Amino acid sequence: MNDTKPAPPSTALSSAVSSAPAAELNTPSPSASEPGKTRRIRPSHAAPDDVAYPKAIKSFVRRAGRTTTGQAKAFEDLGPKFLQPYQASLLDYAACFSTPGATDTATARPTILEIGFGMGEATAHIAGLMPEKNFICCEVHEPGVGALLKRIGEQNLHNIRIVAHDAVEVIDHMLAPNSLDGVHIFFPDPWHKKKHNKRRLIQPGLIAKLAARLKPGGYLHCATDWQPYAEQILEVLSAEPLLRNPAAQTHPELAGYAPKPHYRPLTKFENRGIKLGHGVWDVVFERV
Repeated sequence: MNDTKPAPPSTALSSAVSSAPAAELNTPSPSASEPGKTRRIRPSHAAPDDVAYPKAIKSFVRRAGRTTTGQAKAFEDLGPKFLQPYQASLLDYAACFSTPGATDTATARPTILEIGFGMGEATAHIAGLMPEKNFICCEVHEPGVGALLKRIGEQNLHNIRIVAHDAVEVIDHMLAPNSLDGVHIFFPDPWHKKKHNKRRLIQPGLIAKLAARLKPGGYLHCATDWQPYAEQILEVLSAEPLLRNPAAQTHPELAGYAPKPHYRPLTKFENRGIKLGHGVWDVVFERV
């Protein structure tokens, strides 16, 4: 999810791949005829140049951030209940969301995955709006995790579990096929520069993984305020055979985009952008 504004390029969003890129190294060339001449050595674990979306590329960068006193206290008080550790095995949703003394069963509740929630404002809003649904939320930025834990306590929410880990590894190892009722990806890092577009989270490989984990009739909802990224998202989702675009029939005037669903709140940043004439694009597809 997003904070009160879309995350800047350095914000830690969930990863589109499994390992971080390594920088090239400058090392003295033993065969160099000129003193001090260097040669470029590619690390052995870096991806080949001809790979379009190599495994070495991440869509997020872990950036430093200050955890406030309130967030630190939320980690201490609420972390044991609402932080779900990463595990290399399928997650038991019922056990994950079980609450001692609860009269209902978590098994029957729809389960929504959220990737990259920023500081958790929209996440908490949606979870409070839909208490009958459970939300598995991935974010690697520690202050953001602390902020959402703090909101959980302040708003007395019980239907959120946070996995502070790379979202792709969570998808690969913790989420069973045909088990999710929805996926939210709000304002992922747009990586504005063309040379950085390959770092964008929304790529065919990730969408194929997510589509396979949706139940038939489940939905995938992406939102962005960067039009070139919106066009890419629409193109990638349209190419996935397990997904269909209901908005193409119900709202043909929107050229494939969807009206903003009622549950996604308008953030302060979005309201400001609307006043300035900026656009926000929602893309909502369903699993066939």
